[in-house]
Amino acid sequence: MDNHTEKIRSYNMSQIKRVNTKPEVLVRKYLFSAGFRYRKDVKDLPGRPDIVLPKYKTVIFVNGCFWHMHEGCSKFVWPSSNQEYWEKKLHKNKQRDIKNIEILKHQGWKVIVIWECELHKKVADNRLKMLCNEIITGKEKTQELFVAESQGFTLIKEKCPKR
Repeated sequence: MDNHTEKIRSYNMSQIKRVNTKPEVLVRKYLFSAGFRYRKDVKDLPGRPDIVLPKYKTVIFVNGCFWHMHEGCSKFVWPSSNQEYWEKKLHKNKQRDIKNIEILKHQGWKVIVIWECELHKKVADNRLKMLCNEIITGKEKTQELFVAESQGFTLIKEKCPKR
């Protein structure tokens, strides 16, 4: 059973944006200020990546933790109402994400996924610096980076150099 009326639920769902979300805008502003030039919301690539950096053959998805089932994240909580619908919908989203990432990698694209929870004030700076490093070096963030982050070490001391 839903906690809201059908009209209120319909309005709430209509307010959820597909593009230009706050996390996505934050990442784009950071990349632009660091000198990266990109295309956004590219329709002709699988999964319609949020950000495409053709020079680096890199695509970036800025995923909401709920909509893309970020496992182990406190922002992902199964809804208590209409559970059958949400389970089917969210699993379908996750399977679609996996398929699109596989296709992109097969086409030679480097795929980076940034989660909404990685862009909160406490951790955003570090994550964006790591993103810059991932783009430039082509190396994915590793478990060692997460360990260093959790221990309070700053791995990259400066902002990305201007491109």
